[in-house]
Amino acid sequence: MDIRLPAHLEVSSLIRTVNAEGGFATVLSKGERDAGTIMVVVTEGGREGRAYERMPQLDGTRQWQLSRRQNLENPYEFGEYLARRGDQDPDLWIVELDIAQGERFIGLPVNSA
Repeated sequence: MDIRLPAHLEVSSLIRTVNAEGGFATVLSKGERDAGTIMVVVTEGGREGRAYERMPQLDGTRQWQLSRRQNLENPYEFGEYLARRGDQDPDLWIVELDIAQGERFIGLPVNSA
């Protein structure tokens, strides 16, 4: 069994950590308080959005994986994707981290973006 931190505590921790490092973090969409899933959107200066979700692995763990990258030629498509994901999963939290190399806050190597 995978012991998980309640979603609202994990989100709060992400926001505080990013803010303490001089970035900006905010909740774009609130999900289920305790058992909700979390999507992290990483931007730099509000641009070049990358959406990460935890995906189940064969060994039963869940790891962060890039699910969508903002298309610079059609930036609205990214926002539409986030809205669709929120509609598909009402328990989903969407948290934006606006800071350089934001992947480090979810435990990914900086060069993975």
